[in-house]
Amino acid sequence: MGNLAFEAVIFDMDGVITKTAITHAAAWKKMFDEYLQKHAEETGETFNEFTQSDYLAFVDGKPRYKGVASFLESRNISIEFGDPSDAPGMETICGLGNRKNEAFNEVIDRDGVEVYQSTAQMLNDLKEAGIKLGVASSSKNCAPVLEAVDMLKMFGARVDGVVSAELGLHGKPEPDIFTTACDMLKSTPAKAIVVEDAVSGVQAGAKGQFGLTLGIARENNEKELAEGGADFVVTDLEEVGGISGLNELFLKNKK
Repeated sequence: MGNLAFEAVIFDMDGVITKTAITHAAAWKKMFDEYLQKHAEETGETFNEFTQSDYLAFVDGKPRYKGVASFLESRNISIEFGDPSDAPGMETICGLGNRKNEAFNEVIDRDGVEVYQSTAQMLNDLKEAGIKLGVASSSKNCAPVLEAVDMLKMFGARVDGVVSAELGLHGKPEPDIFTTACDMLKSTPAKAIVVEDAVSGVQAGAKGQFGLTLGIARENNEKELAEGGADFVVTDLEEVGGISGLNELFLKNKK
């Protein structure tokens, strides 16, 4: 298939490759509800739970501490940033973020990791066609999660929360993690595709001026993804129609 118009595809992980977006949402809810309950008791305010719309609006796709800060700001709660070495649950942005990570790992250990079959199929087909593959994720758990499902070796580039911290990259909605993965693959955004399920992720793809930013609406959020900058939105990769379908979308977007 030497006639493809694109040469690289960069995938987000949670909610695109692995069914871990659900796990993250559950871990965030557990952590924030415990914190908000405690905060309500201490201040005498009413406890209002952390909802799915809170997750999508303030947390989804963002680096962990940025997600904590963004949500607390939405509730007019101001606490110290603290330090990444803070103990999980300490009343700092880092402490709460670290508690969320602990909750996430507890759920992964208990339930394991599932993969979206349509994405696994697309990855295999792209690999066979000689397309360069990258994974770009805000998660610091990216490598162990992909390792757990035996998919880490599929990718020629991995830019995750760990790599971002080392290189000092800005998180989504800035395009840094995608453009860096693109550089590692020795490709250019104009010849590459971003596949994302978070609004902050499609915003990053659009800002990075990728040849195609494909949104996957797992949360009935087609409208939000389209408004955020996705060129096309599907609910699952099987709707694309394989590599030739992906190529058609890429070419259609060029016009």
